[in-house]
Amino acid sequence: MEILSLGTRIRRGAARALRNLVLIIIFICSGCLIPGQREVIPSLEVTSPAFPDGGQIPVNHTCDGANRSPPLAWGPVPSGTAALAIIVTDTDAPGGSFLHWGVYNIPPATGSIPAGGTAQSILPAGSLQATNDFGRAGYGGPCPPRGMPHHYHFTVYALDSPVNPAGARDGRRLLGALEGHTLARGEIVGIYQRA
Repeated sequence: MEILSLGTRIRRGAARALRNLVLIIIFICSGCLIPGQREVIPSLEVTSPAFPDGGQIPVNHTCDGANRSPPLAWGPVPSGTAALAIIVTDTDAPGGSFLHWGVYNIPPATGSIPAGGTAQSILPAGSLQATNDFGRAGYGGPCPPRGMPHHYHFTVYALDSPVNPAGARDGRRLLGALEGHTLARGEIVGIYQRA
């Protein structure tokens, strides 16, 4: 009996040690335990008068309403910011992350945008809108399948230079173009559910 109990304790101890070893390897590979190997991106404060962070997105800003983009505000941006970008994604979409809006090359002095839908007129001069996953340029509001609530990430990026996604101005290329140019980033998350 004691031998069986000893064998069980050894197996449990080995399993615990292996679990800890796996966690250490994951941390090392991610750069967490190597000083200077992981860049920390400063945070921007992003707010909206339409909904609080983690709050319900009003119907007016969805496909069930006027489909108008909500007003957003952010700042302050770090010195050296040459352009801003806004990306809106639904991380709960059935096929993976779904792009609802991509705006880029927003002038760096801009601290907010009003509500406005897909109208280019709401954006500062020089701003460009990418093609979203609905297949059109501009904002496409939350429009999830009925059932579970979906989380919409309104992310603002401060960039060290304007970006020009290669080829057609679609949001997927825009996401790649932001890599390596982000000086700061912040987001507000809104929730929408269709009954």
